[in-house]
Amino acid sequence: MTTAHDHRRLGRELELFDTDPLMGAGLPYWLPDGAIVRHALEEYVREAERRAGYRHVYSPVLGKRELYEISGHWEHYSGDMFPPMELGAEEFLLRPSLCPHHALIYRSRSRSYRELPLRMAELGGMYRSELSGVLGGLTRVRAITLNDAHVFCTLDQAVEEARSALELIGRAYADLGVRAARHRLSLPGRGGKYVADPGLWRRATALLRDVLDGSGIPYEAAEGEAAFYGPKIDVQIADPAGREATLSTVQIDFHQPERFDLHYIGADGAKHRPVMVHRSVIGSVERAVAHLVEVHGGAFPPWLAPVQLVILPVADEQAEPARALARHARDLGLRAEVADPAQGTLAARVRAARLVPYQAVIGAREAAAGLVAPRLRDGRRPGPLPTADLLRRVADRVSSRGSELWEHA
Repeated sequence: MTTAHDHRRLGRELELFDTDPLMGAGLPYWLPDGAIVRHALEEYVREAERRAGYRHVYSPVLGKRELYEISGHWEHYSGDMFPPMELGAEEFLLRPSLCPHHALIYRSRSRSYRELPLRMAELGGMYRSELSGVLGGLTRVRAITLNDAHVFCTLDQAVEEARSALELIGRAYADLGVRAARHRLSLPGRGGKYVADPGLWRRATALLRDVLDGSGIPYEAAEGEAAFYGPKIDVQIADPAGREATLSTVQIDFHQPERFDLHYIGADGAKHRPVMVHRSVIGSVERAVAHLVEVHGGAFPPWLAPVQLVILPVADEQAEPARALARHARDLGLRAEVADPAQGTLAARVRAARLVPYQAVIGAREAAAGLVAPRLRDGRRPGPLPTADLLRRVADRVSSRGSELWEHA
């Protein structure tokens, strides 16, 4: 990629992430500003899921080989998994996905139809043994933090749960300032990569078509892009060079509930098999951040920006009022810093903070009157404001999690 917004270059220039040969290819580490963006994104998706009725869990990144034999990953996906680790007479694997662990959590006790749909979410680690030739920046990595969730529901609930997941994805894209390039119905191809159960594939595909048709979303079918255990809806994104990747997914799965012998007690008192809806709102945190860097060129929406407010005293005499304003901003939950005069001329400091959503200049006149002169990242200068008024406006914009820099008059 040669675009100026290549996240591999810009992410390092902005000191968001980096790599080291001793850690290995495909294993980036996050620098403080990148960790802030990642944390804000994770907190956003957790809150969105909580509001949508999901409950969060934690599960280990290791599992016995037997677990992945039951799920089918060992048979159909072992080429993309790290080799087993022998511990005594047992073999353990770094997990390639979270769904087997969530199936075990579901079956940890008896379930009633009254509990369904049961929505289980996790921001969890998983690992893929990607070849070094396909690794790049944050988009293809070996250690992945996945925004994953599984809804255990009745057959009658499956379409609505999948449709609701698509709506959740759409709202998140609007808040993040990104857009879907297209929606794809990913179907199986030929060969032994896929579970051999034609009835399963027909049922799941028909339900996903109902979801897409009912949502009024244009889509294209693509053979050979399904998961090994079932079809899926892939929400495709495009980088500035026009190359596509999958970010978000929705799947309806009959395979895993059968493999793990999942059931619930129905209103008739008998055991019934649940359907498992897999969905990821932002996909992997790594790929999501890479896309956000490229879409916004580092000028993140205010709620995602590593620094949301930079305060610029004109001279040393205004340093203390600037520090006091920064402390007040931090008390309100804002990420604020002071760019003091020792860092250069006012013009140089303004340029250095060009990606920060809000700047607040304090000169002698402003300090005497308890005012600041705000500057917005887009070049607007709203005019002098009391410090409390500025902080209120900035806090409102941040809490709204939108992309607008200033409230409309």
